[in-house]
Amino acid sequence: MPVLPVVVYPTSPTGGRRVRVDGEIVGLAYNLADVAELLRRAGMEGMDADDVARSELIEWRGGGPQVWAESPP
Repeated sequence: MPVLPVVVYPTSPTGGRRVRVDGEIVGLAYNLADVAELLRRAGMEGMDADDVARSELIEWRGGGPQVWAESPP
């Protein structure tokens, strides 16, 4: 699995968090499973929601892996 720089941004006004992988925004996540799916699509295979929550490779801005809006729009 390639290790790429990952940044998860603060919750947006619509409730999701932007996810950037290797300098490119790859999508909007509403939970940890969404982050794992976006990472998989970016070529980072084998990570599930628990891995995402524990990973020291992910930079969390505006709160850690436990910070999400109450529900998607």
